[in-house]
Amino acid sequence: MQFDRKDKDDAELLALYKTLLYPRMVEEKMLILLRQGRIGKWFSGIGQEAIAVGSTLAMQSDEYILPMHRNLGVFTSRNIPLTKLMAQWQGKVTGFTKGRDRSFHFGTQDYKIIGMISHLGPQMALADGIALADLIANKKNATLVFTGEGATSEGDFHEAINVAAVWNLPVIFLIENNGYGLSTPTNEQYKCKNLVDRALGYGIEGLQLDGNNILAVYDKLSELASSIRENPRPILVECLTFRMRGHEEASGTKYVPQHLFDEWVKKDPVQNFENYLLSENVINEDTIATIKSKFKAEIEADVEFAFNEPEPIANDVTELDDMFYPYQQQVVAPVEAKTELRYLDAITAGLKEGMQRYDNLVIMGQDIGEYGGAFKITDGFVAQFGKARVRNTPICESAIVGAGLGLSINGYKAVVEMQFADFVTCGFNQIVNNLAKTHYRWGEKADVVVRMPTGAGTGAGPFHSQSNEAWFTKTPGLKVVYPAFPHDAKGLLMAAIEDPNPVIYFEHKYLYRSLTGLVPDGYYTVEIGKANILKQGEQLTIITYGLGVHWALAYLNQHPEISVTLVDLISLQPWDKETVANAVKATGRVIILHEDTLSSGFGAEIAAWIAEHCFEYLDAPVLRCASLDTAIPMSKVLEDSFLAKSKLGKAVEKVLAY
Repeated sequence: MQFDRKDKDDAELLALYKTLLYPRMVEEKMLILLRQGRIGKWFSGIGQEAIAVGSTLAMQSDEYILPMHRNLGVFTSRNIPLTKLMAQWQGKVTGFTKGRDRSFHFGTQDYKIIGMISHLGPQMALADGIALADLIANKKNATLVFTGEGATSEGDFHEAINVAAVWNLPVIFLIENNGYGLSTPTNEQYKCKNLVDRALGYGIEGLQLDGNNILAVYDKLSELASSIRENPRPILVECLTFRMRGHEEASGTKYVPQHLFDEWVKKDPVQNFENYLLSENVINEDTIATIKSKFKAEIEADVEFAFNEPEPIANDVTELDDMFYPYQQQVVAPVEAKTELRYLDAITAGLKEGMQRYDNLVIMGQDIGEYGGAFKITDGFVAQFGKARVRNTPICESAIVGAGLGLSINGYKAVVEMQFADFVTCGFNQIVNNLAKTHYRWGEKADVVVRMPTGAGTGAGPFHSQSNEAWFTKTPGLKVVYPAFPHDAKGLLMAAIEDPNPVIYFEHKYLYRSLTGLVPDGYYTVEIGKANILKQGEQLTIITYGLGVHWALAYLNQHPEISVTLVDLISLQPWDKETVANAVKATGRVIILHEDTLSSGFGAEIAAWIAEHCFEYLDAPVLRCASLDTAIPMSKVLEDSFLAKSKLGKAVEKVLAY
């Protein structure tokens, strides 16, 4: 291994050595604790320290780094106290996640480190969003994100690099190629000779480094970071190294041929750099012994301190509250002036108000730029707000939702449009595992609204018509809203944008141009979590939302002889239990109507809650009226038969017959 000190003096080299040695000694202590049974799991980065340390030192302290679980050197190089790290690893209340997650699955704004989730690839899109925020704000910052060679097979890797390339984002994508994804060797992971060759396919620069050479990593990453601060663009870096331990200690290394260990032990990054410094007379054996003795004593003390830290105390109220960023909505009342608007135009008006009110709001989605979106909701937005804040995206839902979270982490708000709600499946992981869990895990807000054009009635078939709100009402940490009228569509969208928590905003495509209503001018908000009583009656309560509201109104207009209380939920998470309970108590009979399929639809949750909390007030079983348990057909005849609307009359007759 050849080292080139360039213009570094002895003090700089010594500092590098200490920074490289420290995480190695921490890891060695962790392995002892593991054998003693004092800790339960460890993901070792022994043999890879030069990458984490060298690249971290190349970044400025205010620049974000997104590491993985084998990058202890990132955290120690940013001077996070070992007591705090150890408390995190042991699930102590003083850890970054208060015992809610382990390892490096956390972030910290204090040190500008954003940890991974177990799915490996999604953090790369977060790096895109963080870098995009810097780019829009004209900050000359770089962002560094790590991935392993195994995760380069994931779609998130390709989506994130493609977006960064198209948008010229200042991101260094660093692949730690250590030879194995758990037990799977590289020859079973990819076919290309070098992973860095993939850079060419995305039209970006790429280079390969000896990941065990601390000076090579530090010098080259310093150069690259400095370059992209001035000339924003992504760069792909492949660092060659080797995993000297198992994927995690329990998995062992029996699947690795011995000759590889024999080869790579000679390339040990710590020992080789130590030998180099000895040869340069920067250090001597006494220096080494003194440094190691000091580190050993500090590590021992910090570890024992963390072991004595308090365990979490389980409290249901605290746990539930911590799913969301602390926020108390202050409803903004509308002004007197109103304008007749289509449902679609009310959404447009809400987005415009949001963009005018928050200069840090960015809208992203497929075809939303000059084209104005598939439904023309953002028509004219580029001319009014500029392409920096109204961003056409590649077809990559996962990367764009992740970029939305990255924007939020770096001080921005984001609205992400799914062209159709059905397409959210391609971004599902980012929503349910990143947006939904971020605040609970490490206290960071996820200030992202995901717009979901949803629903049937247009003969669009199985992939453009689904009602998939129940996928998200089941997921703690998400707010889910579903306006049925233009007034609510505008006010609820502005409330969602204002809220620093992730909001899934369903908007029904069938209503876009078929429904009009009076909408207040200017800025106002509708309360999230509050239902509306549209009709007051005595015989029956119908609880519904979205297009179901209009089905119910049409049916009741045809049957004025039936006295019905009609509840429009508007919000599905949180939902208005008080209004529902009062309506149930007043009538004793309930139908829950929704467009989604019957089994496990959101109506099942409401029905269960009513049965549990309002049973003594019921004069008949709670009845669900929902769509058929099939995919949605395209044919108008089949679609009409599929939808819950066709079943409403019989449901009313049945429940009133009790």
